[in-house]
Amino acid sequence: MKQTAQTVAEQLTIADVRAAATRIDGAVVRTDCDYSRTLSQITGADIWLKFENLQFTAAYKERGALNALLHLNEEQRARGVIAASAGNHAQGLSYHGTRLHIPVTIVMPRTTPTVKVMQTEAVGGKVVLEGETFDDAYAHARAMERQLGLTFIHPFDDPLVAAGQGTVALEMLADVPDLDMLVIPVGGGGLASGMGTAARAINPQIGLIGVEAELFPSMYNRLKGTDLPCGGDTLAEGIAVKEPGAFTSRVLAGLLDDILLVSEASLEGAVSLLLQIEKTVAEGAGAAGLAAVLAYPELFKGRKVGIPICGGNIDTRLLANVLLRDLARSGRLARLRLTLQDRPGALFKVMEEFNRHNVNIIEIYHQRIFTHLPAKGLITDIECEARDKDQLDALVAALRAKGYEVDQVELG
Repeated sequence: MKQTAQTVAEQLTIADVRAAATRIDGAVVRTDCDYSRTLSQITGADIWLKFENLQFTAAYKERGALNALLHLNEEQRARGVIAASAGNHAQGLSYHGTRLHIPVTIVMPRTTPTVKVMQTEAVGGKVVLEGETFDDAYAHARAMERQLGLTFIHPFDDPLVAAGQGTVALEMLADVPDLDMLVIPVGGGGLASGMGTAARAINPQIGLIGVEAELFPSMYNRLKGTDLPCGGDTLAEGIAVKEPGAFTSRVLAGLLDDILLVSEASLEGAVSLLLQIEKTVAEGAGAAGLAAVLAYPELFKGRKVGIPICGGNIDTRLLANVLLRDLARSGRLARLRLTLQDRPGALFKVMEEFNRHNVNIIEIYHQRIFTHLPAKGLITDIECEARDKDQLDALVAALRAKGYEVDQVELG
């Protein structure tokens, strides 16, 4: 996967990243890079987390957007900039553009959730809704660029943007110089290109691992020559890119030691762990690095690993679902399906067993009509909360011992 250092140097250099760091200094948050004792115990690696979710717009994207904005000449500033984005790039560009008195237009698909439109407008961006897909919005943004003389700022496939993102690695290695590895989420490749370029120049021996969601293995396909399907409803929407950058692909071909794919369950588990253990909110893409370390522990055991939590913009309802699903996977929450006879006292006897095992009942659903059972039968779904999986298993065993037919409704 590696090219020569000279080839990579021609594409992006640490001098570019250091210049970006000087340029954006004081205008973005210099986020903490902290050791996680508990995550280190869980994974068997020494885990250092870079809290980029604590930027003003809750994502590292501000860095690259600001670096690109600061390269504009006076005429370009006056005309304004444009981008196609429904995510963190839109907010970062809008926030810093407004702060610098540069008009910012963001083209989003009509299907973009209203909350993302409102968040972008709240930090000063002008939102144009066009098309049903990101590709439609992108094409319209490029057309507006030509028609109105605006400057297009790509969310990832731009050396200036990648250089700005690379400042994350400069800060990490300034704080923790002896990191063995960086585990970096990859969508279009801007963050990994910038961070990888800086890190490899500072420490040629450092390990560089990229991470993508299993549903969107676009860079994986590009670098490994595979043809895995790309698409689906992933939690890691910030790295859900069907077509990686041309520039970033060339850079990463010469930098990454490997690129890993993580499942939706792994992403959900990582988001949940970061909230429970570090008391920090990460979006799916922001938790991808930790998800990889949890999914492939043998690759990281005993190593000193740096992970950027690259964003924290996650819908609150979705976050609640993720946390509840994680409790279900761990055995803390469950839905038990029992077949009962429709007669007085039948449900009461089941409740006695729940009480005997100290398992809390949250909801009960009776189904008498739409079942395959005889008319005198019914199906009861009971959502319940246990201390742990062992307590739940003991309850199920006791119910079956008393002759009840019990099934646990599994998560997808």
